[in-house]
Amino acid sequence: MQRLFFLMKLTGTHFNYYRVCKRKLWLFANGINMEHSSDLVSEGRLLHETAYPQRPHQYEELEFDGIKIDYYDAKRKIIHEIKKSNKVEDADVVQVCFYIYKLEEHGIKDVKGILEYPLLRKTQDVILDPCNRERIMEIERDIESIVGQEICPEKIKSRICQQCSYYEFCFCNEEESE
Repeated sequence: MQRLFFLMKLTGTHFNYYRVCKRKLWLFANGINMEHSSDLVSEGRLLHETAYPQRPHQYEELEFDGIKIDYYDAKRKIIHEIKKSNKVEDADVVQVCFYIYKLEEHGIKDVKGILEYPLLRKTQDVILDPCNRERIMEIERDIESIVGQEICPEKIKSRICQQCSYYEFCFCNEEESE
């Protein structure tokens, strides 16, 4: 049975979680939020605040429609998204493409994105080409379908699970393997 979610504002977090784990997406979208107790999330926030100390003076954080963009260079129309990850992730690219898509919906055209991985000393350019635009619209429909389900999706049991803020929630009843 499909529940109806009307007027739910999707955020970059929804798009990121969609690429990482459908269960995490469903839990987050249904109000079960574990990030507040995660050391990794706290480390990410600290990195955001300290990696580029000049940023707050150069660019602005941008919030609209429930979306929060790390830094936006309005003159050059560039989104700067900072990630703590130890590798460049497709989920990060999808999240920035979603931000570009939403800015375009609000009449801001020709926006580009830059994913920044300070721990890796790497950056990656992100553009919303026609293929990525179609992908965002498809993911948007899929997210709405997933979060509208009555029952939480099964856990994925992946190596990424141990780094997830929902780890204890998902695996609390499992015995330690030897």
